[in-house]
Amino acid sequence: MPVNLVATPAADLYPVPGVRWGIAEAGIRKANRKDLAVLLLEDGASVGAVFTQNRFCAAPVQICREHLGKKSGIRAMLINTGNANAGTGDDGLSRAHASCIALARELNLSPEQILPFSTGVIMEPLPNDRIAAGLPAALADAREDNWANAAEAIMTTDTVAKAFSSRITLGGAQVTITGISKGAGMIRPNMATMLGFMATDACVSQGLMAQLAKELAEGSFNRVTIDGDTSTNDSFVVVATNQARHSPVTSLDSDDGKALRAAMLDIARKLAQAIVRDGEGATKFMTIQVEGGKTGEECRKVAYAIAHSPLVKTAFFASDPNLGRILAAVGYAGIDDLDQTKIDLYLDDVLVAKNGGRHAGYAEEDGQRVMKQSEITVRVVLGRGIASDTVWTCDLSYDYVKINADYRS
Repeated sequence: MPVNLVATPAADLYPVPGVRWGIAEAGIRKANRKDLAVLLLEDGASVGAVFTQNRFCAAPVQICREHLGKKSGIRAMLINTGNANAGTGDDGLSRAHASCIALARELNLSPEQILPFSTGVIMEPLPNDRIAAGLPAALADAREDNWANAAEAIMTTDTVAKAFSSRITLGGAQVTITGISKGAGMIRPNMATMLGFMATDACVSQGLMAQLAKELAEGSFNRVTIDGDTSTNDSFVVVATNQARHSPVTSLDSDDGKALRAAMLDIARKLAQAIVRDGEGATKFMTIQVEGGKTGEECRKVAYAIAHSPLVKTAFFASDPNLGRILAAVGYAGIDDLDQTKIDLYLDDVLVAKNGGRHAGYAEEDGQRVMKQSEITVRVVLGRGIASDTVWTCDLSYDYVKINADYRS
């Protein structure tokens, strides 16, 4: 069961003017499930994206980068689940191109105006014939208030659809922000998440979109991990339809730019944290907060060392305050000149270790009390400077092994 996470009701997901979603059951891997989604954009939308830094990236990631580089004006996106079209070589590229061509024909667009996305099993041929056959049904279903169904249609091993919305005021105009994401395993995004799509009707110049997508990912999806694996298909797309009635945002450092970025970052963090809460087999949601570092980079090194440690994660699953495992992870994080005599460790408000050793006032029952909670904060103070950073993760349970052992069954 996910950790304190329920799907947002469809009525609470605000339509974004200029964006329509269409959903279909194409039978890509399994029958009778939503597995094909089409996102349609009105002309004039601004689009930015970030993708996996895994060098073994999937065919759709390669094509998305190519199409965005052509600057033809993105008008549609095509998303399938059940098949990642990764590790498929030239044949995978041909099949992804064929899917773009099929949608372009339906919409009277050029294929370069389509962005394809895939998620699912790796090293299996993409059934692009089934995708093409499902397009008419998806297009017939296209409407602005279809975000909840879209969130379901991009799921793989997720147990809860992940979607959030908000509204703010920019320049006296109401602006809507809505986003969806998917992911539950193979998560240590080295850019973003498995798949994420966020749209706003705010007016943002195309020249800012790559920067906006990168900053949003860096503050949210790049701060979560479930199992330390970076997917071949990670993609995060940000759309501004430019339909709200306010002066265009031409700088993210302007007052309107800061307000918009903050509101979109809030949604991005909710989406990213939802992925962790729905991590495969997760029973605990953990915030790893590292402070007192010389740089943010070394704080992240320590946070990820803790968050990736199987020994730490299994101890949290067992509610066992075997906290020397955390200190060991701090020690091997890669800070060569780390002084262990300056390190403090907290579980929530419980001081566990002081100056590198067990705190005299620490009692095992206090640690166990915290470890039994479904949400826990691990705070490490390095005593080296003023930098800090935070990573969100989950525990590692029996079910994680079961889910991944049976994934292709």
